[in-house]
Amino acid sequence: MKDITLAEVQQQVDEWINTTGVRYFNELTNMAILTEEVGEVARLMSRKYGEQSFKKSDEGKELADELADVLWVLTCIANQTGVNLTEAFQKNMAKKTRRDSDRHQQNEKLH
Repeated sequence: MKDITLAEVQQQVDEWINTTGVRYFNELTNMAILTEEVGEVARLMSRKYGEQSFKKSDEGKELADELADVLWVLTCIANQTGVNLTEAFQKNMAKKTRRDSDRHQQNEKLH
């Protein structure tokens, strides 16, 4: 499987929505779906890495699939609102680097 860029992710989601999915859900619906999907990730993480035990309904769920669901709906929201995820990610990394380069190095809890 070939690695894909964020731009390619955005394009593939858009193509799927417009050919198979009929149309995008509205932005508020997608925000609610994003919240639900992040909740699924939290639920699985708390069972796999935390102290909660698995329930029958959790069997067969995979973290990779749940994270992909989060990425999917996040990409839908980006597409609907005109956000270029590549540019947004690059700007965000630069902001984090400027803001946190010294702070994390000097944090004794991280060493």
